Amino acid sequence: MKYVLTLAVNSEFANLDTAAVAVATDALAEAGADVGAFDWLADQIACDILFDGLEPTRAATLIRNQLTETDVFAQSLAGRRKSLLLADMDATIVTCETLDELAEFAGKKKEIAEITTQAMNGAIAFDESLRQRVAMLAGLSIDNLEKTLVKMELTPGARTLVQTMRENGAFTVLVSGGFKFFTTHIRKQVGFHEDVSNNFEIEDGKLTGQVGSTIIDKDGKLATLKRFTEEKNISLEDAVTVGDGANDLPMLQAAGLGMAFHAKPVVAANARFQIKYGDLTSVLYAQGYKRNEFIS
Repeated sequence: MKYVLTLAVNSEFANLDTAAVAVATDALAEAGADVGAFDWLADQIACDILFDGLEPTRAATLIRNQLTETDVFAQSLAGRRKSLLLADMDATIVTCETLDELAEFAGKKKEIAEITTQAMNGAIAFDESLRQRVAMLAGLSIDNLEKTLVKMELTPGARTLVQTMRENGAFTVLVSGGFKFFTTHIRKQVGFHEDVSNNFEIEDGKLTGQVGSTIIDKDGKLATLKRFTEEKNISLEDAVTVGDGANDLPMLQAAGLGMAFHAKPVVAANARFQIKYGDLTSVLYAQGYKRNEFIS
């Protein structure tokens, strides 16, 4: 069989049973696919269905319309396990938008969060939005960076995703339009090999309201992906990227497995793969990892 269709659910809210698998296999067969065996990746959580004779994107769309509360990924069976991971930080590896949380200490969370939302939905350019937001934080003591860090929570499955891929030989990179102070801590906590992000300008223990000369926006994230594929001598097809916002879209579209994670509408509509229900372990299921291979 040439292709694999993966079904995955969030076990906190749903179960994947044999009846749901049968719905998927029957729908594929009725659409003209040659359907092979199915294999549980995690009992009642995720499974693979082998198939041929139907284009993967069409197969995934077909099954999404048949099943509820189920993430569906369809792709070539060959090369599905990737050797490079690039993941966004805010609202992906961590649950919050870091700059919004920092803004609370300046009494400007509402105003800055509104700009963040516009940027993540692609309504305004990311670099412009970043400069606007950071300018509103001018004069804020850097003590508040530590206070913000304490409030940050990892997204379920984040550490498992990174540790499992590392153990299996992948190189892992945290790439963020956020700031080095935060990405360095999260890189160490989760276990990424490297982090790429922006820098605050600081004078006399306070933010100046200025950003460093190079901004990691959508082009910067794509360039980071290409740089690491070149350094590791692998193709873009051998990379998996994960993110939620408009500034993630180019790297999602360029990678062999680009996962829109609980993404903004503009991203979900334009990414081939998306996780709408599950946590970050779904990125592992999409690569064919079984639950008993996970490392936390």
